Amino acid sequence: MFRRKLTALDYHNPGGFDCRDETQFRNCIVWLEDQKIRHYKIEDRGELRNIPSSEWPKAYEKYLQDVNCPFGVQERQEAVDWLLGLAVRYEYGDNVEKYRNCPSLAASSNSEKTADPLVNLDSKSPDFKAGVTALANILKIQRHDDYLVMLKAIRILIQERLSPEAITKASQNREGIPVALDKHTLGFDTGDATLNEAAQILRLLHIEELRELQTKINEAIVAVQAIIADPKTDHRLGKVGR
Repeated sequence: MFRRKLTALDYHNPGGFDCRDETQFRNCIVWLEDQKIRHYKIEDRGELRNIPSSEWPKAYEKYLQDVNCPFGVQERQEAVDWLLGLAVRYEYGDNVEKYRNCPSLAASSNSEKTADPLVNLDSKSPDFKAGVTALANILKIQRHDDYLVMLKAIRILIQERLSPEAITKASQNREGIPVALDKHTLGFDTGDATLNEAAQILRLLHIEELRELQTKINEAIVAVQAIIADPKTDHRLGKVGR
């Protein structure tokens, strides 16, 4: 959740930063103060820089108060996100000319699109859950405990069944293929030529339905395998924003 801001601040390991790791967390706070925020004078940063000290939490709590952070030490993720935002503002203020002509985020996202569009969604948001549930009900998709899985199923259905190409293909008239009934053995005799012919037609229609059913089963198996074999980060452990 902090990767974009850390990247903007040229942090040495934006993708690997783990706020829950105490050592990484403390090092990041000291780095932000030393390199970006610089609220304290250099000689006043001793307690905050003393990372192994048992008194560091008190120094960190005082630091949050001194920079007027609205979050406390118990709200670690929110406080880190707020400090990163403060650092970004200071970074921009120190280099206005450098960043004035930077391309917009929309323009840069066209060239570098994220591999997983779900990564920036807060799956715990009530609005997100309500929207996904409403779509699932409309499309008659089975409920799942993981709302991201439901959203992925909705995306797959829309792509395969509701895309312009799929609708065009479905609306096309399917022309039947002529079949010579005398070349197909019924396997039994009703004693009536007309009934025999009707039975042959019903049998061929039944075989066609079985083929369609088998195709759908194969598609379902492939879809399930794609989900099971797709390793991904559990985005529910984090959230976007403050």
